[in-house]
Amino acid sequence: MGYEIVRVLLSGDTRAKLQLMIERTDGVGITVDDCAAASRATEAILDVEDPIAGTYTLEVSSPGIDRPLTRVADFERFAGFDAKIETRMPVEGRRRFRGRLLGLEGRNIRLVTDLGEIALEFDQLAKAKLLPAEEMVSANRKPEAH
Repeated sequence: MGYEIVRVLLSGDTRAKLQLMIERTDGVGITVDDCAAASRATEAILDVEDPIAGTYTLEVSSPGIDRPLTRVADFERFAGFDAKIETRMPVEGRRRFRGRLLGLEGRNIRLVTDLGEIALEFDQLAKAKLLPAEEMVSANRKPEAH
């Protein structure tokens, strides 16, 4: 359909929610129509395959400005942006890191933090996301009503 899956997340205590984050393969921003089309296609597959027991809500969205970083290539693609990264096990006594992405060195993510440059193993990541840059926030801010 021309979309890439950024993240699939099943969550919820009382009622399950299946979150599907998508982006277009042509680099154009995701629209509501894109989300609706992907939702219909996903629902058709889930209705046939029925992989989730019980009732759940399907939510299809764009990654947004605080985009999760889920693939090795994301860390090269977003080099130069600020990110927040959490590891499964402590690295140099810490599990949480915040800094500017420098790209990759093999499967190691290079990051400049307040304590200097560090390399984090991709396989040890618990979660990672971009931190919204001011220019991204400004570009996505709704105009004020007058």
